[in-house]
Amino acid sequence: MNEDVLNNSIRKYLKTVGVTSQREIEKAVREGIASGRLKGKETLPAKVVLTLGQVDLHFEVKGSIELA
Repeated sequence: MNEDVLNNSIRKYLKTVGVTSQREIEKAVREGIASGRLKGKETLPAKVVLTLGQVDLHFEVKGSIELA
């Protein structure tokens, strides 16, 4: 295994996850406000589940997203 290749690959993947996740969260919140399901002052529970095939990794990160 090449540690540099692994590290760079992980960083690239996580950057993609971060940028894509932010866009999807922003889209969902805007749609929630537009539809009236959200008022715009809520704190929304959030959870990310990371799985990695062939090594049985299952890791959860829980948190919250504040709208105001």
